[in-house]
Parts: sequence; C-alpha cells; structure tokens
Amino acid sequence: MAVRLLLAALLGALPARAERELRFRPPAEAPVRLFTEPELARYDGQQEGQPIYLAVKGVVFDVTSGKEFYGKGAPYNALVGKDSTRGVAKMSLDPADLTHDITGLTEEELKSLDDIFNNVYKAKYPIVGYTSRRILNEDGSPNLDFKPEDQPHFNIKDEF
Repeated sequence: MAVRLLLAALLGALPARAERELRFRPPAEAPVRLFTEPELARYDGQQEGQPIYLAVKGVVFDVTSGKEFYGKGAPYNALVGKDSTRGVAKMSLDPADLTHDITGLTEEELKSLDDIFNNVYKAKYPIVGYTSRRILNEDGSPNLDFKPEDQPHFNIKDEF
C-alpha cells in the first residue's frame, strides 16, 4: 500500500505526457546471446513459425524476414543454422564451404565477405547474438586472449 501511495505521489507530480511514456514504453529489444553450434542448428528454417538464423563472421543474424531466400526449400537455406562465413565469402553453397573457417581465402574473397557482411547482413537483418566459437576455446573455457579488435575483418564499432 505504501508503495502505491509513493508511486501515485511521484506520478501525480509528472506531466500527463511523461506519465503516459512511463506506462506505455515499448518493451526493450531482446538481448543478444551466445550460440553454440547445436543451438544455432535449431534455427535452420525447417520448422514453421521458428526464427531463421544465419551466422557470418561469428555474428548471428535473424534472417526470418528473408524467409523466401532462407526458409525451408529456399535457394539459400543451406547457409542457415550455422556459421557460413566461408560459403558467403566464396558465394558457394557447397557443404564443404559452409563453415566459419576462412583459411586460404583470397583477398578478393575476403573483400567480398566484408562487402556482403556490411551491405547485406548488417544492413538488412538484426543481430541476435554471436557464435560461442568466437570467444570460447574448444573446451568451452573463455579465451583469455580474445580481443574483438584483433579478429580478422572485425570492427566492434561497426557491429552496433
């Protein structure tokens, strides 16, 4: 009861507009999260009504709004539910290229990767998280040497 009285006193002192803003504030966006490979695999576009996620450069995007491209049976469905960085860089749907590994990519492929990452995925789709591989060791322990600014083709300022 005391809390109600205090709240009423505080709200009564606010202008009507401020009171409405406090009462009808839209919910905060969902926080980003860390995805393991098995967790990310659950968002592969195969189940109706479930979000569709795709990771590029360890950044997980919600590509559900592009369901006609990434959904079940769609042309780029092979890319979703995993980190497909290499496939995006090479513009390849070959299963061998659907991996996070960028070892051996040419300068042209790395430039293409950066262009697509920035001008397609970051420009069109919301970031919902990051792959655990990006900041954890294989055994799941934290990578104490991880520094986002040291990652190839990664700029933390550009991600937000």
